[in-house]
Formats: sequence, C-alpha cells, structure tokens
Amino acid sequence: MTPSLPLLATASLVAGLLCAPMIGATATEHRQQAADTPTQPVQPAGKASVAVPGRPDVVEHMTAPGTSDRRRVLSYWTPRRMAGAVPIDPLGTVTGMLGRLTIPAGPPRAATGMSGRPTRPTAPAGPLGLTAGIPRQPTVPNRLSKAAIEMAKWPAVPAGHRVAPAGEARGHLRGSAARISGARWNAGGSVARTTGRVFLTLGGTDFVCSASSVKGANRDLVVTAGHCVKDGTGAWADNWIFVPGYDAGRQPYGQFTARRMFVAGSWSRSADDSHDVGMVAVNPRNGTHLGDAVGGQDITFGAPRGRQTYGFGFPADSPYNGEHLVYCAGSLRDDPNDQTNDQGLRCDMTAGSSGGPWLSGFDPATGRGTLTSVSSFKYSDDRRTMYGPYFGESAKQLYATAQNS
Repeated sequence: MTPSLPLLATASLVAGLLCAPMIGATATEHRQQAADTPTQPVQPAGKASVAVPGRPDVVEHMTAPGTSDRRRVLSYWTPRRMAGAVPIDPLGTVTGMLGRLTIPAGPPRAATGMSGRPTRPTAPAGPLGLTAGIPRQPTVPNRLSKAAIEMAKWPAVPAGHRVAPAGEARGHLRGSAARISGARWNAGGSVARTTGRVFLTLGGTDFVCSASSVKGANRDLVVTAGHCVKDGTGAWADNWIFVPGYDAGRQPYGQFTARRMFVAGSWSRSADDSHDVGMVAVNPRNGTHLGDAVGGQDITFGAPRGRQTYGFGFPADSPYNGEHLVYCAGSLRDDPNDQTNDQGLRCDMTAGSSGGPWLSGFDPATGRGTLTSVSSFKYSDDRRTMYGPYFGESAKQLYATAQNS
C-alpha cells in the first residue's frame, strides 16, 4: 500500500488524499428561512466545533449567518483571488504555492494524509500552520516514515504553474457499460447547474474544491468532501462560497455563502477517510434559496455497492485547468487496500475535484441522478482510481441534521 492524498484544493494540507429509501426526493414541505436573519446565534470565539444535541456523531460550525458577514465573504473573493486559489495533487506529490513534495518510491507502505481509521499522531505544522501529514494504519508494515512525511520546506511554484488545457474524452458511452475516465461534460442538464466550485480559505491560503446542491428541507444544502469544510482535527474553513453552474469563469447563478457547516464526528476527531463528507447550509442569495435557483440532486444512503456511477468535478491540475465540468463513469469497487470503507471509481480527474458528486442511476439526457458519494482521495500507486466514502448511517445522520438547519 502506498500514500494517499486528498483532492482538496490545498497546498500545505497533505491529507488522506448504496438499499435505504431515498431521502429528500419527495419532500413537499420546506422550512422557510429569512434571507437576512440568522436562525442561531453566532458561536463565540474559540468555540469552533460543537456536537449537535441529540446527534453525538455530528459536529457543526456557525459561519457568516448575517448580512455583514456575507458581504465580507463575497467581497473577499475578487477575480484575482479566485484565479489564485490552489489545489493539491492527490497522486503522490504536493503542488501549489508551496511547491512540490515527492513521496519516495519503494515497497508497500501505509497510506498517508488526513485519513484513516488509525491513530493520528501529532506532526509538526507545515508552512501554513496545518498538519503536514499523518501515517494511516499503524499495523501496516513498512509505513512511510515520519521523517519522509515531514521533509518539506516547500519552495514557491512559479506563477501560472497550473494553467493547462482542459482534458479531452478518454472513452465513449456504450449504454450501461459506459466507462469514462475523464472527459468534459457538454450535455448540460441538471448536473451542469447543481455542480459547482467551492472557494475557501484555510490557514491563510485560498483553495478550491467541488460540490453539489442536493434536495433538502431547507432548500439550501450543499454536499462536498469533509476536507473541503474542515481540516480533519484542525481548523474549519473560512470565506466559504459555493458557485453552482461555474464554467470558464462564468457564474450564472452567483455565489452562495456558507451559514452552517457539518461534518461527521469521525472526521472531526480523527480525519477518517471513510467519513470524509461535509455538508453546508448556505445563505439564500438575494432572497432566493439555492434549491430554487438551481434545483438539487436526490441523495440516498445504504445503497448497493458496486453500482454504475458517474462522478463530476472541476479538476484543476494538468491536464485540466479547473474551468470546466469534467466527469468519469464506471462501476464501483471496494478499496483493495482495505484501508477504508470507501469505493473506487476509475477516474483521471486531478486535484480540485474533491467533493464533486457521485451520482448513481444517472440519466445523461436529464443530468439527474442520486448522490451516493463524493470524490475524496487517490492512492499514489493507482493514479487512475478515485475513492469516495460510502454513504451509510453516519452520512444519513449528517444529512438529517444539515437539511433541517
């Protein structure tokens, strides 16, 4: 086994890069929310993570609920800052403003990063003040040495490092047996509206991720990867916005700021890749709920494993540039390294696609499907397989809390 790193659009964060009833698909009653009035008091300084009463495995964070807070976040994301937000290479090297850290090759090693069921020993902070990387399963032989993980004093990368043409199709649809490892999505439909880019700040540096609008009681719910919301056991993201329908700089539905963030307790406590899921209740934009503006994909939990699935996102590392919606398609398989409960999808998408939706029962004609996972990480010895957490009881509890926030 070899290092895994998450697809979070970060540079210093060396992180561990379906048969229950459908939830939210038939909801007819929606709780109305005032566009400019927070539903909860703002958390006092220092109270970054709060367990949700009655749901001990859900941790939440209040952010930008009021009008002035939203204005601050929206004014922060100038075109220049959005263009400069960086991703992380999930395939064995860290890239971005802090340069590249090559993970040494060699015999089987444990996966590394913000991941895993194992212990998360303390590691020195990187240049951004974030954890520089943590060995995954302590019982795995020949795991990557702590010294190798902590080796970086990463030099700056020249400007324009990541400017690259969007990827081209690497396959063709052949009915239900379709396998696409990474191609630009040009068919439009609901998925082109509900999928978008996330811009966020962690440790003073701006990053990008992918995410999707989903159906929920509050009509304001976004699902992404946990590491696109919270740095595992570390800090929560700041300046968090969702830009649905993003394409080549165009933002046809505007920007939606975060109001409340939610992650599973297992992610907050130990950065467990099996629970790398984040859900965000966003503020209405000019009085319009996100769900009313772009719609939302269905979501379900406990679905059969191994299904035909489409994955979407905005990969930003070469051969992609983060400016267009890209997709992969194929059947899922279990994690062959037995490090997580995740499933893998053959997919060439790169950094920046973290948190992008995985849709089963997807109809290319309408662009609609059922959300069953999100892009999370890759193993460095298998650059063609993306892994995403299985949406089971933990994700169901997370959704039940977030959709009613």
